[in-house]
Amino acid sequence: MQKGIVKYKIKFALTGSSARKLRRGAGNLLGGRAFEFHLHPFTSVELGKQFSLIEALKWGTLPEVIPLEPADKERKLYSYVSTYLKEEILVEQIVRNIEPFRKFLEVAAQMNGKILNYAKIARDAGIEERSVARYYQILNDTLVGFFLDPFHNSVRKRQTQKSKFYFFDTGVTRAIQNTLTIDVQPQTESYGNLFEQFFILECFRLNDYCEKRYRFSYLKTKDNLEIDLIIEKPGGKYVLIEIKSKTEVQTDDIRSLAQVSEDFKNAELIVVSNQKQGSKIQNVKCLYWKEALEYLF
Repeated sequence: MQKGIVKYKIKFALTGSSARKLRRGAGNLLGGRAFEFHLHPFTSVELGKQFSLIEALKWGTLPEVIPLEPADKERKLYSYVSTYLKEEILVEQIVRNIEPFRKFLEVAAQMNGKILNYAKIARDAGIEERSVARYYQILNDTLVGFFLDPFHNSVRKRQTQKSKFYFFDTGVTRAIQNTLTIDVQPQTESYGNLFEQFFILECFRLNDYCEKRYRFSYLKTKDNLEIDLIIEKPGGKYVLIEIKSKTEVQTDDIRSLAQVSEDFKNAELIVVSNQKQGSKIQNVKCLYWKEALEYLF
């Protein structure tokens, strides 16, 4: 080393204001020469003792929202949605007319976590069916949400079935639904839907951070039995998960897992819930949501 010259090891973290441009643009993303990481809203693990489940369900966990008072949380989330529409969609000229997209966004928020029916969504939003698929792709490209694909051993058959779509944050979902002023009450349908979304979001986030390389899907059989989340671990091992927001798991809650498990030999079966005391019903583990995340990740 020459006298007076100091060499530093410098690491660059490259970000961009438009996720869609980074994904689809012609920029050189240094394939093979750069690591790719994903940053999400806070996880319950990161927040630690500051974490409150009811607050996370109601307001989400965006870093800028967490420290605010309730009135400012509401203002921030509504501003976030309007900023997304204005800057990410209009300025980037992803869609020429914002009004049909705005109507679609409201319907998409109502369909959050449900199996997608493009024809019904098109009718409810007053748009063409072909626009629905394109609009969902925009949400996916701008990282506002992600698809949860149906399970099938055949990739080709999986692609012909209908996916679910989850928005990336519960608070943002409620802002788009215009329900931020409505309390989130346990033992209600909205609470159950938010709890399911929260747990699935935690799984996606921790999978990225812990680099587990898990693959996620859901299952609905011809007999209308539905499994909320299937985790495929490297090596082909499966974990089948039912998500219940209740505080006491009973035998009826494992029925779908018990029936479907016959087709998944040696798969782990888990019911995730708000029941703080772990238990086991037949061959199904019943875990408190926090313990389930620790167990899986």
